[in-house]
Amino acid sequence: MENVYHIPVLLQETVDGLNINPDGIYVDVTFGGGGHSREILSRLSPKGHLYSFDQDEDAEQNIIQDNRFTFVRSNFRYIKNWMRYYGIEQVDGILADLGVSSHHFDAQERGFSFRFDAPLDMRMNQKAQRTAADILNEYSEAQLADLFYLYGELKNARKIAAAVVKNRNNQRIETTGDLMNIIKVFFERDREKKELAKVFQALRIEVNQEMQALKEMLTASAVLLKAGGRLSVLTYHSLEDRMVKNLIKTGNVEGHVEKDFFGNTNAPLKMVNNKVIIASEEEQTRNPRSRSAKLRIAEKK
Repeated sequence: MENVYHIPVLLQETVDGLNINPDGIYVDVTFGGGGHSREILSRLSPKGHLYSFDQDEDAEQNIIQDNRFTFVRSNFRYIKNWMRYYGIEQVDGILADLGVSSHHFDAQERGFSFRFDAPLDMRMNQKAQRTAADILNEYSEAQLADLFYLYGELKNARKIAAAVVKNRNNQRIETTGDLMNIIKVFFERDREKKELAKVFQALRIEVNQEMQALKEMLTASAVLLKAGGRLSVLTYHSLEDRMVKNLIKTGNVEGHVEKDFFGNTNAPLKMVNNKVIIASEEEQTRNPRSRSAKLRIAEKK
């Protein structure tokens, strides 16, 4: 099931980064197909335990039957609350693979990909209220422009937003095909796929409140880790990577440097790999979705 659902990126490197203590307590905040979780479990003794989070009910079909494993059906932003619920004060390691699983891109009806004409849904949690279609039809032109610029890093964000608003006045935008017909004119043929991917990324981030959830998870992780505990995070775009890098360097995702009385930076983590780890050429060829992946590993001081 694992291989069909999602091919984990930098599998060995990400789990190696946790420097696993066989008797330790670990958290995989992005369970998905269970690839990283299985690798962590293979390195734990009967005393160790793994808690894995996923908000998508589709991920439940990959649950691992193991006494050392607990599946938490929730958004990872609530990691602190759930650990408290299970009576866990501190953990030895936290792993996050922030990429959208292959399963989501390939599940036509979920609307994550512009490869299919499908309803504009994009909800990771199918019980969530707001879809991508709701955002496109209800946000103001200024809100849409900000969204495309901030989360898609699109230079022509204002023009795209104006076109969306103009078209929705005639007819509600319901499908990926509807959206493509409106925005394709703004992209040159050779850049079309990359630019379309940015539009879809921006919408997905907004639908799932990904940046806010990531901020909450990272901030909580810095507190949850015990001294010597490791944080291993895979990011896929610059917005996520910046937040992870800032947290490690300054102790907060915004990158505000706070110093103590002696002039030392108040950062609870230290970088393990000074240079970001990327997938090998062989892995990038085998799994094209690994091309944009960046791995950062940090240790609690």
